[in-house]
Amino acid sequence: MPDILLNFPINAPIEKVFDAIAKPEGLNQWWTLRSRGEAATGETYELYFAENYDWRATVVEANPPYQFALKVTEATQDWLDTIVSFSLSETDGQTKMSFEHTGWPEDNDHYRSSSFCWAMYLRIMKRFVENGETIEYGKRLNA
Repeated sequence: MPDILLNFPINAPIEKVFDAIAKPEGLNQWWTLRSRGEAATGETYELYFAENYDWRATVVEANPPYQFALKVTEATQDWLDTIVSFSLSETDGQTKMSFEHTGWPEDNDHYRSSSFCWAMYLRIMKRFVENGETIEYGKRLNA
């Protein structure tokens, strides 16, 4: 099974980064159009992207401000049962993010497209956390 793995630095405190990846008000700034959920193991997140992309995920790991992971339970077929996880560490005010999207069923067009999209979305998250920059939902992948 192929996985998407990304590591990169963020010039912001770890708590600020965690809020951006685990709280709905943070997710809505860089990934979802709107979301709802609590960063606690076993909780369900609603991840709304568009009419036919109203997904659900269960929190499988929540250790603020170091780790947060979601198992996708309602989505397009390729995303079902995949796990999106964030691991954070901080040194001298800089946060290192290790991102993983694991459990893809195969290396197909959707996997490759999602690999690109994750890199773009995480870049937007980095800009949001570091500079407070926000980008309108429909323009995020072209920013």
